[in-house]
Formats: sequence, C-alpha cells, structure tokens
Amino acid sequence: MKVYKIKVPLILLVLFAQISLRAQQIALPKQTDRWHIEHNGSITWNIGDRIPHADHIEMSGEKVSLWVAYSIDSSGISKISRTVVFPTFRMLPDDTRSHISFTFNDNELPRIYINNQLLRTDISQKEENNTLAFRVKSINQHGIMRIMAEVGNPAQVKIERSLFPSVKKPMAIEEFKLTNISDKPVTVSMEKLIREVTTDSIRSKSSPHTVIMKSVNEGSRILQAGGSTIFSVCYLATDHPSSSLPVYPEEEEKARANRISEILAPLQLETPDTILNTEFAFAKIRATESIYKTKGGYMHSPGGLSYYAAIWANDQAEYVSPYFAFSGDSIGNLSAMNCYRLFARYMNADYKPIPSSIVAEGDAFWNGAGDRGDQAMIAYGASRYALAYGNADSAKVLWPLITWCLEYSRRHINEQGVVTSDADELEGRFPAGKANLSTNCLYYDALVSAALLGKQLHMPDNQIVPYTKEANQLKINIDRYFGATIEGYKTYKYYETNSVLRAWICMPLAMGIYDRSKGTIEALFSPKLWTADGLATQEGENTFWDRATLYALRGVLQAGATETAMTFLKYYSRRRLLGEHVPYPVEAYPEGNQRQLSAESGLYCRIFTEGLFGIRPTGFNSFNCTPRLPDNWNQMTLRHIHSFGADFDLKISRQTNRKILVSVSKGNKQHTYTLSNGGTAHIQL
Repeated sequence: MKVYKIKVPLILLVLFAQISLRAQQIALPKQTDRWHIEHNGSITWNIGDRIPHADHIEMSGEKVSLWVAYSIDSSGISKISRTVVFPTFRMLPDDTRSHISFTFNDNELPRIYINNQLLRTDISQKEENNTLAFRVKSINQHGIMRIMAEVGNPAQVKIERSLFPSVKKPMAIEEFKLTNISDKPVTVSMEKLIREVTTDSIRSKSSPHTVIMKSVNEGSRILQAGGSTIFSVCYLATDHPSSSLPVYPEEEEKARANRISEILAPLQLETPDTILNTEFAFAKIRATESIYKTKGGYMHSPGGLSYYAAIWANDQAEYVSPYFAFSGDSIGNLSAMNCYRLFARYMNADYKPIPSSIVAEGDAFWNGAGDRGDQAMIAYGASRYALAYGNADSAKVLWPLITWCLEYSRRHINEQGVVTSDADELEGRFPAGKANLSTNCLYYDALVSAALLGKQLHMPDNQIVPYTKEANQLKINIDRYFGATIEGYKTYKYYETNSVLRAWICMPLAMGIYDRSKGTIEALFSPKLWTADGLATQEGENTFWDRATLYALRGVLQAGATETAMTFLKYYSRRRLLGEHVPYPVEAYPEGNQRQLSAESGLYCRIFTEGLFGIRPTGFNSFNCTPRLPDNWNQMTLRHIHSFGADFDLKISRQTNRKILVSVSKGNKQHTYTLSNGGTAHIQL
C-alpha cells in the first residue's frame, strides 16, 4: 500500500467557503413524499388518501419500449393506458418518428372473472352487483411496474398486476397474478383474446408489420386457499404473423429482472444518503435500458414516444456515452462505440457539418437546425469516452472523428476567437446568437481531452501541442467574449447580445473553467433561475430542461461549492425519486410533459462520477481525483467502477486530522492518497 499527500491552495478553500455561505441561504420549497424506498431498492406508493393522482413511466428493451400512463381516481380505481413502441418496425418515408406504435386501453383487455363476477379493470365500467372493483392498494417501481390490489368484500383475491418490456423481443407483457387470500376455494377465469392490426403495405418499410394483442395462459381454474395463478396479456409486433412463436411471460419477467440486476451490479454508489444512492441506481436503469438492437447496430436513443432507433450529437455523443465508459455495461459500451462510428460516416473533405441526428436505424439523418455545435459535442464526448474507457484500439478508431470535429470547429472561429454555430442543442427554442457559451465550452474541453488522448496514442507533438495552446487561448477568449455582469452577478452572457440570466452559464464550471465560479454559482441558485423543478432555461420563463440542472449540479461540485451543490442535489433527487413524477430525471416542461428521456439519467450519474468523486480522465489507465466529501459525511464509495481498463473501488473517507483519504482498490492491491480538502490525487491504475 502506498500513501500520497497532496495539497490544495488555501485561496481556493476560502473561495469555496464563501460560495457555500451565500448560496445556502436560498429557501427551497417543502417536499411531501408520495413514494418511499423499500429495502430491495425499489420504491412504493401506498395509495392512502392522496388521490386522485396520475403519472407516467417508460421502460425499454432491445426491440420495444413501453410507456405506461396511469391514474388512480378518488375511489382508488386505476386507469391504465399502454403505448407500445416498436423501434425497428418502420414506416415510409424514413424520418425520426417513422417507427410504429400502438396504444392499448383497459377496455380492450380480455375480461377476468372471480367467482363469476367481472373484475372491473376499466374505470369506465359501471359498478354493478355482479362486478368487483380493482381498487389499488399500492404501486411499486423497479424496472418492472407492479400494481397491488385486493378484490371482494371481505377480500377474496389479491392481485399483483405487472407491466414490463421484453429484454430481447418486440413485445411488452402485462401479468395478473391472482392469489386466493380467503379460506374457501375461488374460481377465476380470463377470456381468450387475440386482436391483430396490420400496417398499410405501401407505406410499410421492408414488409407490412402486424401488431398483435393476445391473452396467454387464459382459461378457468379453481384456486384453493393460498393458491395462485397467472393470466397474461402480451403486445407484440411481427412481420410473420402466421408463424409467431409461443410466448412465455414468466420467463420474460425473469429475463427482465435479470437485466435490471445486470445493470445495477457494477458502479454501485454507497453514501450515507439513501435517496441519492437509490436515485443513482434508478438513473442507471433508465440510462442503460434504452438501447435498441437495430440493423445499424446497438443504438442508444432518448425514447419519449418520439426518439427511437436514432442518435443525437448531444443526447448520445455528449451526454450518455461518456457515462458508459464507467458503467461496466457491455451493451452500453457497444452503443457508445456505434454512436461515434455512425457519426464518423459523415466526415467529409469539405468540412460540411455532421448531421445533428442519425435516424431510422441509420438509414437517414436530420439536420433541421443546422450546425448546433454538434462537432464540439461529438469531439467532447468521444475524447472523454476514449480516455475513460481505457482501450487503445477503441481510441484509435475514434481518433479520426475527434480530430475532424476539432478541425471543423477551428475553422469556425470568428475574429473574437470563439466558435460560431447556427444554434445550440435547444434548436432555436431560445436564442443562441451567432456564437454561444455551450458550444465554446464543449470545444474547450474537447481540446484538453484530445491533447491527453493524443499522448496516449503517441501522436506527434506538432498535432498535440497546438490543441493545448488553442485550449489555453480559447479559455481567455471565452472570458473576454462571454464574461459579463448580469443582474448583479459576475458571470456570463450566453451569446453576444444576451442580457438576462440563462441556465447554460453553468457550462464553464462543468468544463473546468472556474474564473467566474462565485458569481455563476450565486446566479444559478438565485430566485432568478432556480425553480421548484430546477433551473429555468431563461430568467423570467417557466420552461425548464433537466439537462441544464444536471450539468449545473456537476459543475458546482467540480468548482468546490460542495455544501451548496449537495443542498440542491438532495432536493432535486428527492423530487424526482419520491415526488409526483417518478422515478427518473426528465427532459423538459412544458414541452414533452416531463418525458423520461434516457440520456438525462446518464447526466445524473455523471454528477457523482465526475462531480462528487471528481474523476477526470487523463490517460488510458490514469485519472485525476478531486473528491468533494460533504461536511456531514464520513465516507462515500463507488464500487466496481469499470473504467480505465480495470474494475476498481474508489473510497473517500474523512481522517481525524481534517484530511481526506482516497483509497483505490483493484483486486488485492490498494493505494491510498491523503489530501487536504479540495486537493487532487493523480491516480494511475
């Protein structure tokens, strides 16, 4: 075991303390939890009297995505709408939304009877003497949605209703597990049902597609006291309806549970805060499940009923792929490499921009917003991914794409020394001027990472050194061009004529530029920008996009304002995990009605890997670690980090001498580093 002592300048400690003191004075809204955390890491809503209430959740597999919109009325009866998306079953012409999807409502289900009384699973069905109401007792979420109910008066049957996607097949499953909780035999039955819809052959891509809703394991049976049975309904797509294979719902449920466990096993967060640990685990599920096996390879896609079998320069290249380098998920890493390969197909000698999005399983593209700074997004994400993944062969594949994107950006530097672009990732929803802060910060970090990556690949100095010089100059130019005092805060204007605060002023912090950190942090957490749901996109507007809040929380941690960041991180995490719309980070509101787009969950996880634990890749087997251990925590750990070509644990603990101990465990070997608060350990595995 080796011990290292590394110090941090006192002036930085003073600055961080000043930031924390002022920003912590902001009063956050009181939160009343609707959900609670179970011992197995799931969350449960015990219905109680806080009804009516409605919410929605998305769950995905390699060939399907299941969007469940659910509500409970004032009497405790549920209403469920299932929209099943089949990403690889396409229509013509090729575009972003050319996948097929169908919505199935409660009144379309096969009818279930208990002792010859109809089970009312549809809220619109009339309550009569010969019916039994499906009154919900609780709902549980953990990659599978489970709705618990009891029927009869007194209760005769307990029903567990489960909804989930297949892991590998274009199919979603709904199960009804009925258990006799009385002391007498109970007769239960479900009708046989099969319903088919076939798409128009002229508009169908490849061949007509058939969507089938059918019952499985239907029929009548007698349940003795304590006995159980399962009825199922499946929703599937096929191009060969006459030769469809049998469906085994219980095997599909087991496979889904195993996939969730596989996602959760590596990169485990252990802190004294159960809410943070649990939301981190849920974010891993959403970030990783939304990967579709297409004819163009594995493609991570946002979801949200709109974005499937397609990739974007921001969501996939910038947000989530760098996370996969830490995740330990093999499919996630396949999707990351495929994402960059797909974008690389559009490199060209004339340096025309790479499209913002590649859609329809790779057969088409979308560039409707022009250059959104996409090249900076791709270069940033690919260089960070290549370093953290720690595989030289993969990095060699990505190097031409990275250098092409850097050269594209260099060619778009204006007279003031900053990069111009047509828009930013909000695609004109809010003004971004001719040059914006986000694109320039991404380009800056891409230059820094590319210089580090080039050294690992033994590239010549005449290629690498200019990247470092340009990054240093760009940092100066960013401050000159964007630096401004707005609303009394010494921070940044988002574009040349911007005069109001914008959420994306957080970007310099996330990219390691701290020149205006104090004023920027105060502005971010001021009433001008912070709302009940995180950062407003622009001062004075109600619109919010979680991606800005997630970047800000990471950046504020990196800047060293730990206590301030933790106050808002805990608030945000509790709202997303246990509040009114759960359990994942969301895209935006009012646009999209807070869709649980998957890449935002990757950004949430990066708050911890890059922010709280302060991991900054420097080589294939090395990184800088600048941990931010909160004052009231004695330790925090990330277990089974699969990065830098290794599987290792990173433990941060407080020492009695006010020092911080960083322990890196890899197999039977351990190295420790003793730091002052705010210090950096240079770690080589």
